[in-house]
Formats: sequence, structure tokens, C-alpha cells
Amino acid sequence: MIDSSISAETIESAISWLAGFTEKPGEQGVTRPLYTKSWKQALFALRQRFEKLGMTVEFDQVGNLIATVEGCEKPESIIACGSHIDTVSRGGRFDGQLGIVAAYLAIKNLLTRYGKPKKSLRIVCLAEEEGSRFPYVFWGSKNFFGLAKKEDVENICDSEGVPFETAMREAGFNYQTTQPKFANLEAWIELHIEQGPTLYSNHEDLGIITSIAGQHRWDVHLKGVQNHAGTTMMSYRHDAVDCMSHIIAKNLDKAKKAGDPLVLTFGRISVVPNQVNIVPGEVTFSMNCRHTDKAFLDKFLQELDEDIHETAKSYGITAQIDKWMSDDPTPLSDDIINLLKDQANKQGYAYRVMHSGAGQDTQIFAPFVKSGMIFVPSKDGISHAPEEYTDPQDAVHGVKLLRDALHSLAYED
Repeated sequence: MIDSSISAETIESAISWLAGFTEKPGEQGVTRPLYTKSWKQALFALRQRFEKLGMTVEFDQVGNLIATVEGCEKPESIIACGSHIDTVSRGGRFDGQLGIVAAYLAIKNLLTRYGKPKKSLRIVCLAEEEGSRFPYVFWGSKNFFGLAKKEDVENICDSEGVPFETAMREAGFNYQTTQPKFANLEAWIELHIEQGPTLYSNHEDLGIITSIAGQHRWDVHLKGVQNHAGTTMMSYRHDAVDCMSHIIAKNLDKAKKAGDPLVLTFGRISVVPNQVNIVPGEVTFSMNCRHTDKAFLDKFLQELDEDIHETAKSYGITAQIDKWMSDDPTPLSDDIINLLKDQANKQGYAYRVMHSGAGQDTQIFAPFVKSGMIFVPSKDGISHAPEEYTDPQDAVHGVKLLRDALHSLAYED
């Protein structure tokens, strides 16, 4: 008899099984980037599991895996759930993977207890979200809605020089050349680990997500004057690193005063010539800023832009800013949020209404489909590392909430 229970044991068993598909079996963590051998093996193994539930399973052209159980009354109305199958290098067992396991266990439980739904239920295993192999993110969800562009990837390679197109075709997939086949959804819910410390630190069962933070990423290049570190007095210097330090310290202080949910991060610093006895002539550094309110974020970034140029001018150096990523905040569906809150209240879960500071596939879904997200706690807030961990007993609450929401949407409506 098939075990259709939602328990710590069934979650741990499924997570361990899926985590076994990795490029480096003898290494800690899970490494399963897009279009690798382990990536393909994981998807085909999931395909078999979904087929055993009686689901119709298909791949789209780029490698998204879609499993559907047709509704008996309104099959054209489709309620979907899932997450991404790819991982970062030496990542944890839960990021993305728990969302797929949750969708599988929730629908398995529903089919066993209630039979076929009135509306169709669908699991979507998205091909890629992380950008861990190639410099491109959301390849799965963007293709799901026909948003990806061939020109964005046709000339990129991975760290070993393998072209994107070569990897894709060797895995048996190609560009999306037809209209999206599976995107006509009525609702979408993604369960995900928090990847932060809030739920775990506050001993809360769940997070119900209201929005996904907008984020901007810049590369800032400062060009001063390279000179001798011993003979160039401080008052004569045009030191690019000194200027950068002033910009970073001032604006981090400003961000701390602004408070949550604003986050500001500087990093990936490259100094030229980067030697101990030379005043640095050039420096390039990255900036990442996130907030849930577009107006606040835009204002903060405008002031940051002005401060970078004004500070550079005061040092007698030039500043150039490459604003290479600009994503607005994404609000999620009030209907799905309220449904999740109602179901959580019925079960007596301790939950927090919160936003996601990390980018998520759901932000691609939300403009097209009524969308919601469930967070479960991440131990010590650790993610993208082998130590990433969610207690399976904590995950039980999230999977059951997903199940109850799917039941309401697909069986009761």
C-alpha cells in the first residue's frame, strides 16, 4: 500500500531521495545545475513518481516538468504548485527541492483521501532558478510564460566554457519556439524555505508571504590616480579605495537608520593594481539593494546614485555606474494570502505574515496568475550551503497548509 501520509518521516525520505541526484555524490551538499547529468536524472525520476500517481506528465521544450491530474468537473481550471529543481554548487537539500516534495506529498495525500478533484491539479518542476551554472536566472519560470529571449543566452557559457546552447541540446532540450502550453493557470502556490532566521528565531511554524522584495544590482567603477604609497601625502591622493570606503560606510549607516525591510549590500570588490605599496587607482564594487515598496526603493537608489557621484567628485575621481539589474517589488494575491491565513488559523499554526527578501520563481508567476507563497523555517537562517536545514517536523506544517489550500481551491470551489 502506498504511504500517502504527510509526516516528518515521509518528508525526510523524499528529500533524501531527491538530494541523492547530485553531480558530486562524495561531497557535502547538493550540486545539481541546469542541464547536467544529475539534473536530468532527477527530473526523469520525478516523472516516474508522478506517473505512479496517475498524473499526465510532460516536458516543455526547455525542460520544465509538468504533471497534471485532470479535474472531473472543471478540467480547464488548473491549480498549480511546485518549485525549482536546480541547486547552487554545494547547496543544501531543501532550497527548491522541498517545494517539489511538498507539492508531490500534498497532491498524493489529496488523491488518496478524496479522489479526483473538481478542478485540475498540477505540479510544476521548474528547470532553473538559481543562475548557478550560467549567468542567467529564472530560465524555467520565464520560459513557462514565454518571457525568456534567445539572445540573452545564446552566447553565454558556464565556468568550464560550455556554451548554453550546447548544454541544453545535449540534455535533449531546445529553445521555446511555440506559445507557452501550460501557463493558463487559475492559481499558483509555492512552498519554500525562508532562507533567513526570522521564523526559526521566533519559534514560528510558517510564513505567509505578501510580497517579494524588489531588488537592484549595480557595478560601480571609481577611477582615481595610481601613485606611490610612500611619497604621496594624504592630501595629494585621489585614492579610489578611500572614496569607495566613504561611500559604503555612509550609505550602510543610512540603510541601518531606514530600518527593515530595506537591505543594502556592497561586495565583490576588485582593486587595481591591488598591491601593498601603491595608492589604488581604480576599484569596482557591487551594490545590491532590496525593499518591498517601489517608491521608497527608487528614492533611496536615486539618493545613492547622487551620493556616489558627489563623493567621487570631492575626491577628484570619476564614477561610472552599470545598473545591470532592476526588478520591482512583486505583490502576491490577496485572495491566496487570505486563504492561507484562514487555513493556518483553522489548524492553529503560529505563523507570520511577511515578505520575501530573496528572489523567487513566484515573482515571475504573480503578474499572470493569482499567486501565493508559504515559508517554513530555516535552521539558523542558513541557506545555499551544505548546512541548510529545515526540521522535517517543521516542514509538516507547511506541507499540510499547502494541501489544505489546494483542497479548498480544487475540491471545494
